[in-house]
Amino acid sequence: MIMTKAMNTATPPEYRQFSTTDRLLTRLDLALAVTSGQRPVPRETGCTPRPYPPAVHGIAGEQMSEAEVRHAAGLMRVNHAGEICAQALYSGQALTARHASVQQAMQRAAGEELDHLDWCAERLAELDSGPSKLAPVWYAGSFAIGLFAGALGDRWNLGFLAATERQVEAHLDDHLGRLPAADQASRAIVEQMKHDEAGHAAMAERAGAAALPEPVTRLMALTAGVMKFLAYRL
Repeated sequence: MIMTKAMNTATPPEYRQFSTTDRLLTRLDLALAVTSGQRPVPRETGCTPRPYPPAVHGIAGEQMSEAEVRHAAGLMRVNHAGEICAQALYSGQALTARHASVQQAMQRAAGEELDHLDWCAERLAELDSGPSKLAPVWYAGSFAIGLFAGALGDRWNLGFLAATERQVEAHLDDHLGRLPAADQASRAIVEQMKHDEAGHAAMAERAGAAALPEPVTRLMALTAGVMKFLAYRL
């Protein structure tokens, strides 16, 4: 049985009372908030934002050249675009998940990913830059993929989550090596994101995630590569 050991299967009242129409409208509101970059992103009940990592570590006032600032902004714009994709993926996966505990797992993970989205947006503003102009494209494509993954069944849904998070973990590790040495603020954000992504992948694996075929994971990596190339520049 899926999810019996990894997480609590009790369904909180805020999930039980939502109709299909309620859930669709909630997803639409989330999409508008995430892609506009100008509205507060709605959070699930009980999902409290975590502190900004650079503030936690007392990091401020790094000295970087203009080229380093542009490069750091490009990398953080990629990470912000990835978090837009994460919100869309989790939203689509939760909408088509068959087991209530899988829906809740997706929603809890999405709550932590909202912290990532906020942190990346704040760092982009500090770098005098902004999010990708292709945000609606990233969201729409990822939402469609999430719907499809959920429709395949919960084990494959969780498998897609685990594979995605493992790829994101590797991507963030790569960014830690590419960020300017002086950019300790971005580094603190990326390190916390990497820790969280590893936790999400482990959660899905414990909950019974199916291993995806290698051609599928290669296609996922290829698609992510296109997104990263474009988001760095646009």
